[in-house]
Amino acid sequence: MTGNCNKFNTKMSGLRVLVGCKRVIDYAVKIRVKPDKSGVVTDGVKHSMNPFDEIAIEEAVRMKEKKIASEVIALSCGPTQCQETLRTALAMGADRAIHVKVEGKDYEGLQPLHVSKILSKVAQDEKADIVLVGKQAIDDDSNQTGQMTAALLDWPQATFASKIEKNNGNLTVVREIDGGLETIKVNIPAVLTTDLRLNEPRYATLPNIMKAKKKPLATKTASDLGVDLTPRQEVLSVEDPPVRQAGQKVESVEELVKKLQDAGLVPS
Repeated sequence: MTGNCNKFNTKMSGLRVLVGCKRVIDYAVKIRVKPDKSGVVTDGVKHSMNPFDEIAIEEAVRMKEKKIASEVIALSCGPTQCQETLRTALAMGADRAIHVKVEGKDYEGLQPLHVSKILSKVAQDEKADIVLVGKQAIDDDSNQTGQMTAALLDWPQATFASKIEKNNGNLTVVREIDGGLETIKVNIPAVLTTDLRLNEPRYATLPNIMKAKKKPLATKTASDLGVDLTPRQEVLSVEDPPVRQAGQKVESVEELVKKLQDAGLVPS
């Protein structure tokens, strides 16, 4: 038993962290639906790294600064422009990056299950100890990739993490849940997803942006990894949210109740 513990502690001293970095429409951009309602307008629109994935990169880099991790690998799936997102991750402190090139119809139909399969395969190929991703992407809000990656790898998972600490050969994770906070322990290897309050991502400085250009960035395809990108779902229509109706002012509680009753919102 002692021998196993020593072997495990040796592994813990140099964890390899794989971080998912999704390229999304920038959070400050006003989204416009295409005239044919097949999706949203992306041409000529500013894109950036998904904010929750920025938090994931920041946490991985902090793990390396604390000597918990020995290497941080950033991964992004999508068109050539995803390399800009990966360069941002490298400028923030990631050691190297992997771009899984997905374009055209395959990219339009790319779904969380496809990304999970890619992440799980790369995690196995790279012998990663931790897969770290944002809890959700701000474009589709699916909140599925981390959970499905854990299932495919058959690894423990800790989602919605607001605090992560190394503790006696495992990780102690504080999770944000509906009822407050929950603290759990997970063994390595594990999949973690980051919540908003985990940290505040650093800015990529100009010197680090210049250094990032020299860091390794490998390009692969889904077929290289043996991942089938056939869509499992079909988008039938994308609609703008309904315009909010104008409110009404009332002079008294009695008038309010009467209007609610007339609208059938409260019993008469």
